[in-house]
Amino acid sequence: MQAATSLDSMLAAQTIWHAGRHPAAASEGEPTGHAALDDLLPQRGWPRRALTELLLPADGIGELALLMPTLARLSREGGTLALIAPPYLPYAPAWQAAGVDLGVLQVIEASPRDALWAFEQCLRSGACAAVLGWPRQADAQALRRLQVAADSGDCLGFVLRDRKHAANPSPAALRLEYRCNAGDGDGWRVRKCRGGPAPVQAFAPGLH
Repeated sequence: MQAATSLDSMLAAQTIWHAGRHPAAASEGEPTGHAALDDLLPQRGWPRRALTELLLPADGIGELALLMPTLARLSREGGTLALIAPPYLPYAPAWQAAGVDLGVLQVIEASPRDALWAFEQCLRSGACAAVLGWPRQADAQALRRLQVAADSGDCLGFVLRDRKHAANPSPAALRLEYRCNAGDGDGWRVRKCRGGPAPVQAFAPGLH
């Protein structure tokens, strides 16, 4: 897998997004690949044309495993996956073992100053099925631009941020926070979701 690619060349390939993609009602969610999580969410999946925010106590607590079923399926359907300024270089064999087609996986290297711009452009381009970003600097206004870009680009957007931002308002359609030793164990708690009240029950992938 090529470690990085030209942003301009990726955005030029706008036909990639349309390959294998099927129209769906806006009220339906994109299946997460975790039946128990789909059951918890009002839209029964990731909100389409929207931003999902994952709030993390640390890197590597299972955030990519949470997203991998969806990413693998989208890649098999021909959709481009863009990673914007990930904190670590993705380990290609692990992604491939999870079912991701490495031919559609693009890693965009960007400085903290440019990462938000690259994130927004990829979401808005219509060239991507899903875009993951790890912005170090993102206020409410920046997140709102990302949300609007995901809507206009008909894209799944995932923003991965430190849990310290959980108390701040966010325009993201869905916010999941990973809590350690929460109630009956570690798990993802829904802090905000579109289409209904946030469920009280946590989702622990290893227990469902």
